[in-house]
Amino acid sequence: MTDSEIPYTPSWLRSLLLGLSQIFAWGGSFFLMAVLIGPVTKETGWPSSWVYGSLSLSIFISGLLAPSVGRQIARQRGKAILMHSGWVIGAGLVVVGLAPVLPLFILGWCLIGVGMSMGLYDALFATLGQQHGLEAKKIIPHITLISGFATTITWPSLAWLIEQFGWRHTCTGYAVFLSTILPILYHWGCRGQTIPQTIQTQHHASSSGLSTENQLMFRWVVINFMIAAVLMTAISVQLLSILQAKGLTLKAAIQLGALIGPCQVGVRLLDLMGPKKHPIWSALISSILVLVGLLLLGLDVSLATIGVVLYSLGNGIRSILRGTLPLELFGPESFAVVLGRLARPALIAQALTPLLGGYLVQHGGPLTLLAVLAALAFLNIGVTVAIKQQMTPRLSH
Repeated sequence: MTDSEIPYTPSWLRSLLLGLSQIFAWGGSFFLMAVLIGPVTKETGWPSSWVYGSLSLSIFISGLLAPSVGRQIARQRGKAILMHSGWVIGAGLVVVGLAPVLPLFILGWCLIGVGMSMGLYDALFATLGQQHGLEAKKIIPHITLISGFATTITWPSLAWLIEQFGWRHTCTGYAVFLSTILPILYHWGCRGQTIPQTIQTQHHASSSGLSTENQLMFRWVVINFMIAAVLMTAISVQLLSILQAKGLTLKAAIQLGALIGPCQVGVRLLDLMGPKKHPIWSALISSILVLVGLLLLGLDVSLATIGVVLYSLGNGIRSILRGTLPLELFGPESFAVVLGRLARPALIAQALTPLLGGYLVQHGGPLTLLAVLAALAFLNIGVTVAIKQQMTPRLSH
């Protein structure tokens, strides 16, 4: 019996393997800069704005490539793309670690951006959708639950490695680790798929993405995902400055910020154990929690803890929705292509957010940024309602 003939059976072992793949991949790409920025600027003297900008550029490149990666996944190449992502990210890390000058450092991050488009959530969820159709909804929440520990595991580990061996050796060593471990994890985590012939024959027909009646809904989902990406990125970058502007010390702000990870993992566990519901209801709950959390952050410092917790709960649901909502709305036939098209504007917005957020903080202060984010969160509730209205006939069945 060949790999493609083995029936798919959701299991915690496969969820664990794929969850670990995301922890390691995110830790060596998107989350790496948080622990790298200090040692890099201290040793090299390169401007921090350029060093941070290299991450924004990598996210931007990831967004540009997302639709083409989605099209390749739709042609049954998802598993190979995922397995090769470790080599591409690893190559970028080697260039980063060996870079004697800033342009080569930036080039390394460009390579990492290519690898991010091939090996993070969007590519993985698209591949699972292609392999298992709507059954992929059973494994996506498991993966996001496990990968929620990405910063908890990788930040302390990488910080210790940097302290012991320096940032250059850490980058090259982690490159070897990713190049070795990711192909193994993706090979075993993505085994045992059965793709119905009816779906296989529709892939070429659906390569343009969507039927005419789904185009309007797609536009609403694009806006929804873009706003969510902006909110997540802005809070990740500016939460400490917002909390300090409300009167908290840096130490207290860091302690509050540490609540985000456990809250996000906790809400994913609750979602997994709770009654099954259509993802649109999770999207609405997520949007409301994010808005209320941001409003509480802006009202009074005594409400900051509740605000951070509610925001974190809402944002934690988002990682699950990133895969389950498009899969439910547009079906497995066009899922890979749709997910790639959805990823591009969200990732580009995410890449621009640190620059725009920094501008608002510089000219209006952290609380001005918070007010803008709250307005966007309110808008996103309306967008979510618009998506629900578009799909009301489906919900009635």
